[in-house]
Amino acid sequence: MHRGCTVAFVLALAVVALPPPSAAFDQICSGLRYKTNSTFDANLRHVASTLPTNASSSPVHFATAAVGDVYALALCRGDMSTSSCNFCVDEAFHDAQQVCPFDMDVSMYYDICNIRFSNQDFLPAKNNSPQNVMFISSSQILSSPSVTDRFHHLVADLLNATVDYAVATSTRWFATGELDVSHVDYFDGQFSKIYSLAQCTPDLTPAQCRACLTLALAEMPRQVFPHNSQGGRVVGERCNLRYDVFSFYIIDAMLQLQVRPGGPGQKKSTPVLAIVLPMVFVVGSLTITLVGFCIWRKKELPTEAPLIVDAENTEDLQNFESFFIDLSTLQSATTNFDESNRLGAGGFGVVYKGTLPDGQEIAVKRLSKCSKQGLGQLKNELTLVAKLQHKNLVRLIGVCLEEGEKVLVYDYMPNKSLDTILFDPDKSKQLDWGKRYRILNGIARGLQYLHEHSQLKIIHRDLKASNVLLDADMKPKVADFGLAKIFGDDQTRNATSRIVGTLGYMSPEYAMRGQYSTKLDVFSFGVLVLEIITGQRNSYAVTNEHCEDLFSLVWRHWNEGTITEIVDPSLGRHYPRGEVVKCINIGLLCVQQNPADRPSMSAIIVMLSSDTVSLQAPYRPAYLFGRSGSYSEIVNVQPYSEPQSSITDLQPR
Repeated sequence: MHRGCTVAFVLALAVVALPPPSAAFDQICSGLRYKTNSTFDANLRHVASTLPTNASSSPVHFATAAVGDVYALALCRGDMSTSSCNFCVDEAFHDAQQVCPFDMDVSMYYDICNIRFSNQDFLPAKNNSPQNVMFISSSQILSSPSVTDRFHHLVADLLNATVDYAVATSTRWFATGELDVSHVDYFDGQFSKIYSLAQCTPDLTPAQCRACLTLALAEMPRQVFPHNSQGGRVVGERCNLRYDVFSFYIIDAMLQLQVRPGGPGQKKSTPVLAIVLPMVFVVGSLTITLVGFCIWRKKELPTEAPLIVDAENTEDLQNFESFFIDLSTLQSATTNFDESNRLGAGGFGVVYKGTLPDGQEIAVKRLSKCSKQGLGQLKNELTLVAKLQHKNLVRLIGVCLEEGEKVLVYDYMPNKSLDTILFDPDKSKQLDWGKRYRILNGIARGLQYLHEHSQLKIIHRDLKASNVLLDADMKPKVADFGLAKIFGDDQTRNATSRIVGTLGYMSPEYAMRGQYSTKLDVFSFGVLVLEIITGQRNSYAVTNEHCEDLFSLVWRHWNEGTITEIVDPSLGRHYPRGEVVKCINIGLLCVQQNPADRPSMSAIIVMLSSDTVSLQAPYRPAYLFGRSGSYSEIVNVQPYSEPQSSITDLQPR
């Protein structure tokens, strides 16, 4: 097959609060074409509509498909969330039509997922096909041949250890590793750690996974190391291997190693790595025991009774019936859900702009078809959500449940979402301090209504800048506040294995253990506060040692008393310093590690509205890793338990 053009890879991939990259870092087009409206075309469309859901809903984020003459495979990186996986796979199929139009055999490679579809049945093969991609992901060249040799020696040992961990210990053939080289003299402090990742498709046997990764390892010195780069990867449809000198994954490393004193770089020829591999197997046994105990405890957790609308209550039913909109009306409004009207996509579906016959502009959310709810239960919850009315919530104006479709219709917001303005250097000037302060107040009041005053006690679970819409007067409207409840199948529990949300906005107890409460939304609100004041995204998942994540940046300036240095430059000096400091204080209180240390939304509204309320001093915020060099020293393999559902970003819905 012929290699397609390689798209420039962006080093600082913002997987936390941003969608996956709009272009793959590599793609392969075969040159074999199919015709529009052919059988292959129809089958491919079917696969493209179902495989994202099938892959993301799988506990291992992997799926295959065979529909007629179309064969396909999708795999997401092992630390990704359901929502992020869904979005990435969906975008991969969409992008494939742009970069390889009408091609019958296409491979798309992203940082967090990859897909392949073909007219040839490649699925029985258990090794990477000839279209392996060898990719150099860091442009900085190492200083000298001797340093390069030592670096590659360490990388090879780290990758071998990571492969061993993935095959021998992981239940999903996925492992991440890091090697502390901060004491290695030869690198002159250029970087402090080397990071690694190994992954196979979960349908392989341990032997097949090891064989695939061994071949990938063999390609490193042949294809990657000669470029003398600080990072590189070998990827294919069945397994992939990667290393770099910045943390490109979003979880703590499963395998944590250090260079033994006297190893390479210390001018003595002693064993390279202080690896406590026997502990891996002990940790594995303990992990299995712990997971079993957690499953048993989860079964013992009490569940709340679901809120049900009385079917005999004719007023409820009549009110709900008035919300129905014909599918034909929505098809006409959106030009049959044409791509030109697409506003965005996310884990729950795709949003289109539409215009009703009377000229009213609407936003039409076409939900994906993976809900396990029955129609009756869906109607019950929609009845309740339709009654949620607040000036800071996007209004649901219609519902369509025809022909297997689940479509929600909302008011269209002309200024789109907050992120499209806040993070644009030019547009952000539209948001003076007064507008920003009113936006914070509005978001807080919308959340207070959901938590305390609505018929349902709704936890949003995905509050972020892209889910705050702005009307013509720049007033905020919280969006998607009912979807987690409408669409989930386990929303009456206090802990869930189906984690939805965006990692940059997730509280630690939810991201790692699936525990959620109103304090999850408080944490997300705190992130928004810090973003609105600084104009910076909270993107701490992929940085290098010279970058500083938002939490660390704010915390450092808070302690140094230099908060004004991180205020969004587009504000100039036109803001009251006292209010800014107060908001930073509120934001830091909201992002505390312990949920009990976070205030309620009612308390936050009092803090925002009063100049006399005394605010508590915040503790160190959660997720403060000190990527600028203040890492806590990790010297050996540490216990790691894989969460039941991997985590990262759910994109704009």
